[in-house]
Amino acid sequence: MGNIVAIVGRPNVGKSTLFNRLVERREAIVDNVSGVTRDRIYGHCFWNGKTFSVVDTGGFVDNTDDVFEKEIAKQVLIVIEEADIIVFMVDVEAGITDLDSTVAQILRKTEKPVFLAVNKVDYNARIKDAYEFYNLGLGEIYCISSINGSGTGEILDDITKNLKDKKEDFDEEAELPKFAFVGRPNVGKSLLTNVLIGEERNIVTDIAGTTRDAINIRYKKYGHDFILIDTAGLRKKTKVSENLEFYSVMRAIRAIEHADVCFIMIDAQSGMEAQDVNILRLAKKNKKGIVILVNKWDLIEKDSKSTKVFTETIKEKISPFTNVPVLFISALYKQRIHKILNIGMEVYNNRKQRISTSKLNDYLLGAISNYPPPSVKGKYIKIKYVTQLPTVTPKFVFFANFPQYIKESYTRYLENKIREEFNFEGVPIDVLFRKK
Repeated sequence: MGNIVAIVGRPNVGKSTLFNRLVERREAIVDNVSGVTRDRIYGHCFWNGKTFSVVDTGGFVDNTDDVFEKEIAKQVLIVIEEADIIVFMVDVEAGITDLDSTVAQILRKTEKPVFLAVNKVDYNARIKDAYEFYNLGLGEIYCISSINGSGTGEILDDITKNLKDKKEDFDEEAELPKFAFVGRPNVGKSLLTNVLIGEERNIVTDIAGTTRDAINIRYKKYGHDFILIDTAGLRKKTKVSENLEFYSVMRAIRAIEHADVCFIMIDAQSGMEAQDVNILRLAKKNKKGIVILVNKWDLIEKDSKSTKVFTETIKEKISPFTNVPVLFISALYKQRIHKILNIGMEVYNNRKQRISTSKLNDYLLGAISNYPPPSVKGKYIKIKYVTQLPTVTPKFVFFANFPQYIKESYTRYLENKIREEFNFEGVPIDVLFRKK
C-alpha cells in the first residue's frame, strides 16, 4: 500500500471539492447541503512525479444524537489512524468554530504531519483573515481555494516532500478484478462489505440510502486479491427526487460499468422485485459477470424445498438469461459469505476464458448438423464454422451463407449449446452471424 493523505474537517468546508481536484475526477459528490459525504472515499493523486492515495471523509461532528453524524465521527477517527499525512480543512468565511477546535485538539495528539488548509481564500483580501487559524496551534497554514485551485500547488509541493518511500501498487490495482455489490436501498450491501473485509469501513444503519458514493476497497486475504465496490442503492427513477440521490444513482451505475462482476443483492423478505430485474438487465447490457445474492435468509421460515422454489421464482423473472449462480446468505450472521468470493472468482474466470476454434467447431458443427437452421423462402442455411472473437467479453461469430435469415430462436439454441459444453455460468455471451 502506498502513502495515504486524508482530508478531514467539520461539515461543509469544501473537503470533497478539494478531493475531486486532487484526483482530477468528480469522484465525490459535492452539494451545498451539509453532511453529503458519509463514507471514506479513496482516489489517487499524482504530483511532482509521486503518486499517493487521497481519502475524503465525512464532516466531523462531536456530541451529537444524529445516527449518521455519530458514525461519520467514528470514520474520521479511523482514517486519522490509517493515514500517513492529514490535511485539516477549515473555512475562512466562518473563522474558528468549536468543531474546528475539537478536531485540532485531536490532531495535536498525533505524530503524523498535519497540513492546515484554510479554504475559500478566493482573493487576496481574505489572506489576512486566515491568520486567525494560527491560534489552533498546528503550525503553518496554507491559504487555498478548492473551487478554483489557487494555493493547492503549494500545499501539494509540501505534502510530496513529506511522503514516505513506499512501494506504489496503483498500476497493479488497475489490473485487479473488480466486484461491485449493487441492489435496491437497504438490502445489506455495506454490511456485507464490512463483514468481508473485517472492519467497519462503510457506515451501516437501518435507514435506506445511507451509502451515497461508490466505495472502492482492496481485498487481499485468503489467497484472493481484488477490488470490492460498495454502491448506493438503486431506486426507480420516479423515486429519485433529490439532487444528491440522483448523483448517488449515477455513481452506482458507473460502478456497474467499471466492474467485472456484479453481485446483485436482493432482500429475501421481499424477493426479486421489478427494480432488481432492471438492475440485472443493466449489468447484462454492460456484459458484466452476474451473481445473485439473496440476503437476510436468516429471517425466512424454511423447509427442504425453500431454496429450490426461491431459485426457480428468481429464474422465471430474469428469463431468458437464467444461467446465473444464486447464493443464499446472511450478512448479519456471516452465513456462507466466503462462498461469495469463490463464486465471484469463478464467474470472473468464466468471463475471461477463451475457447479454441478447433474445440468450438468439433462440438458445435455436430450440434448444427443434428438440428440445422430452418430454411427461409426456399433458402437453405449452411453454417460453415464458428470462432470466438478476441474481445473483453465472450463473443462468438458463426459464418453462414445466409446469415440474415437466421432467427432469434436458433440464436438462443446455439447459445444454449455453447453453455452446455463450456462453463459460462453468470456471464452474458453474444452470438453473431457473418456472411461466408
